Amino acid sequence: MDFKDYVANVPNFPEPGILFRDISPLMYNGKVYAAATNKIAEYAQQRGTEMIVGPEARGFIVGCPVAYKLGVGFAPARKKGKLPRETVSVTYDLEYGQGELFMQKDAVRPGQKVLVVDDLMATGGTLAATIQLVEQLGGIVVGTAFLIELTELHGRDKISDYDMFTLMQY
Repeated sequence: MDFKDYVANVPNFPEPGILFRDISPLMYNGKVYAAATNKIAEYAQQRGTEMIVGPEARGFIVGCPVAYKLGVGFAPARKKGKLPRETVSVTYDLEYGQGELFMQKDAVRPGQKVLVVDDLMATGGTLAATIQLVEQLGGIVVGTAFLIELTELHGRDKISDYDMFTLMQY
């Protein structure tokens, strides 16, 4: 199956000069969404994954079905003010300014094998921050997985010490 057949290319979104890769058509098709989930779940199983972590919000869309398929837990990395209990946080650079992600302190157990999952690998900032959170909690990042990698943005360079799986590269 060529997953790229289920990605819509949207020029000039969210701003002029950007070509947005929209995964909505992939998600609209149950068989294709299941196939993508299964591919990532196979990778996760090979890595010995015990927990899935996904950053807000599209990491939930990809990570939750993988966690369900494997019968493991899912922990969200969220923006400020979204988690009700004690958290750890990390600040990271964005293209224009800074971002901050949070996880609850009991989301990942020390020594737990974690796969970090998101829809898209671009510059790697969000992924690197999510990895930092997992490691602050004592988790072991056994890999990362994405539907799409935008290779020209070199996000892989930020996480070169971690194994990475992508279904599609542009």
